Amino acid sequence: MIDEEPDFEEILVCVFGIRDHEVRAYLVLLDNPDSTVEELADCLNRDRSNVNRALATLREKGLVSRNNKIIPGGGNVYQYTATPLAEAQELMHETLDEWTRYVHTRIDRFGDDEF
Repeated sequence: MIDEEPDFEEILVCVFGIRDHEVRAYLVLLDNPDSTVEELADCLNRDRSNVNRALATLREKGLVSRNNKIIPGGGNVYQYTATPLAEAQELMHETLDEWTRYVHTRIDRFGDDEF
């Protein structure tokens, strides 16, 4: 079924249902922990609103965490860090295992449901 061995980015897209620009954001954060939205937007050459949406998706999938940093003189800023690669790999396994269990259940129910 597989003609070529998928790379890490392709597997992230497949397992988590995320887009290529979200994968790029994750990879940039791996190399640049504690980045702000503005810093990440500069690295990715994307609008901050697009980066915010990507970060929200990545946080929902468990691939990014957010910390609140108090700015000297008042105010605060959120800093984002990618889930370490080893943890992301484990999360990928868990997510894929969960999906596989679900699909097996659906396969077993074929014939009980209408198509």
